[in-house]
Amino acid sequence: MSNASTIRCLITAGPTREFIDPVRFISNPSTGKMGFALAEAALQAGWNVDLVAGPVDLEEPDGAILYPVTTAKEMFHQVDALFDACDVLIMTAAVSDFRPVRQHAWKEKKHDATMTIEFERTTDILKAVAQRKLGQTVVGFAAETHDLIRYAREKLESKDLDFIVANQVGRAGAGFAAESNEVTLIAADGSSFKIGPASKAVIAKELIALITPERSLAGEVL
Repeated sequence: MSNASTIRCLITAGPTREFIDPVRFISNPSTGKMGFALAEAALQAGWNVDLVAGPVDLEEPDGAILYPVTTAKEMFHQVDALFDACDVLIMTAAVSDFRPVRQHAWKEKKHDATMTIEFERTTDILKAVAQRKLGQTVVGFAAETHDLIRYAREKLESKDLDFIVANQVGRAGAGFAAESNEVTLIAADGSSFKIGPASKAVIAKELIALITPERSLAGEVL
């Protein structure tokens, strides 16, 4: 494992888009702010940062290598290509779980379109790469509207993660698009660390400090 000054961190951020036709797509409200804040915090900690970002309207962090993508498939291929070289993976991206089975090559006119769209599952990027980790620290995010800790712990265990960041969305002052956040970092050993409410920059700095490889942690067991 690299020492702190040469840690290579792979971060995903923002939403993905799955197209129905050239002008219509399904997506989510993620702005990428948390992921970009984590990239900034990792750079400030002296880490090298690869940033795979879906469609966002944010300034590229100075010093990071940015890989823009649009769809879940594109994000998977980029993460898959970079994963072996990283020491830490932080998956903050809100990746679409489904995509239309059929993508039309032209704009569907309203009078021709049907009200039913068949969907198929996209690749579970986090689970796919975590299954082949060789010493990497893998950190996931769980954005939930209810039963936050329970769902986060289930995701932590089912995907074989080292940490998961439990983030309740759908309320004022936290989650998608907000400038602030409030999260709980849960480690594989069951310990947890509540962070915030605070700005996403402050949250990011604390998260980077807590997940630094080989750091000894002593948190609360939920």
